[in-house]
Amino acid sequence: MPLVSVVMPVYNSAATLGAAVRSVLTQTHSDLELLVTDDQSSDGSMDLLREFAEQDERVLPEAAPERGGAGRARNLAIQRARGDYIAFLDSDDMWLPVKTEKQLAFAAEATAPLTFTSYFKMDADYDGESTAWIPNGRVIHAREHVDYRAMLVRDHIGALTAMYDRTVLGARLMPEMRKRQDYALWLSIMRDGADARGLDEPLAVYRAHQAGSLSSNKLSLVQYNWALYREHEHLSAPRATRALAGAVWQSLRNSRI
Repeated sequence: MPLVSVVMPVYNSAATLGAAVRSVLTQTHSDLELLVTDDQSSDGSMDLLREFAEQDERVLPEAAPERGGAGRARNLAIQRARGDYIAFLDSDDMWLPVKTEKQLAFAAEATAPLTFTSYFKMDADYDGESTAWIPNGRVIHAREHVDYRAMLVRDHIGALTAMYDRTVLGARLMPEMRKRQDYALWLSIMRDGADARGLDEPLAVYRAHQAGSLSSNKLSLVQYNWALYREHEHLSAPRATRALAGAVWQSLRNSRI
């Protein structure tokens, strides 16, 4: 069975970290390693991770030498990865138990080095486990096929569902950006010629605000998207404007789910 390296950045996530870690450890595909980078938390997150590591050798926590943000924390984990596939999960989200098994089968059938799936949204105060998750109607659906041109218009890939084949693509790191590093990584993979395939089945759960809300954090992403299009993808101002319009529309649309 292929080994899956799960990358998880952590910063002051003690309240939700346990459910996130357990959602990985209860996967029906058990051949995995959970590479966690703690970004200098002050709330006991690292102590909790050490407890998990004592109970399950697949949990491999490491403290970042200094605060560097989620992108750098993910890269430190990717550099330690031994798996055939690299997947991503943040410390406040969850995977459903069959996520890895089903996505690996889908990746093999689609012969795609980058895959993603649909996912559920849950309220910020949800305190249950992935094994007890009851499907709701709040679903972000995965598009069947995404290429570089489509990704420029909007980010179709939920990072908590993304998985790439390290044996094909190598250990691809996220660009050193303050935000939108995951989007930049998908774009760089596709710019090099690899399209992504989506499995339209919700296999993960994203912790979000209430349906219909639009947080200030979403609005703040405008400047980071613009920097991504102009400085990382080197788009002209007109193309960057069109791409930004698509990103804003996506945020508005998804916030209402």
